[in-house]
Amino acid sequence: MNTNFFNKIAQLDFTGVLQLNISKGAESNLIVSVLLNNEQCGDNAKNLIPPLTFNATPQEFDEGFFEQIKAPIKTVSGVMVDMEKFLKQMEEVKKQSAMEKEKTEKAKKDKEAKDKKFKDAMAKADELEKEGKFRDAWMKVPDITEFPEKADEIRKRKTALSDKFGTPSLFGAMEETTPEPPQAEELTTDYPIDETDEEE
Repeated sequence: MNTNFFNKIAQLDFTGVLQLNISKGAESNLIVSVLLNNEQCGDNAKNLIPPLTFNATPQEFDEGFFEQIKAPIKTVSGVMVDMEKFLKQMEEVKKQSAMEKEKTEKAKKDKEAKDKKFKDAMAKADELEKEGKFRDAWMKVPDITEFPEKADEIRKRKTALSDKFGTPSLFGAMEETTPEPPQAEELTTDYPIDETDEEE
């Protein structure tokens, strides 16, 4: 006896495992239950999909069984595949969200660490300035390339410190060492020479 049963099953459009339960019913009827299960689908809502149940004579099954199950099986299969796609997309969204959150937290921590480094360096410069160590304080002020967003503040601070150690003490040191002593010697040596010339 040649049947096309398995050929017709192969022609159905479904993903997963098609389970058929056949039992004898009242009189000569058969009760056929068809359930599609897709293990790839991780959504537990798939368990709420009820099986298709038919109660008919063998002749009725022969004539219209596949026409009866074709559309519902395709629909159920599509729903389960879509559910799985949805779950995978949601997983991806969660990962992306976690990655973005991680990036944001990392950026926040980096900024806090950078701010702390800047504040510590400025505090050290203040401390050295109070001790009168203006050059050391100037050296402790952070570099503009490291903190470009605080360039104005850094420039002002370095300028204020360089004014304290640079200009006055540099000219003051030159005046003390170089110009004054030689001028005093020249003046005292010139007067006696001039005086001798006048006497002659």
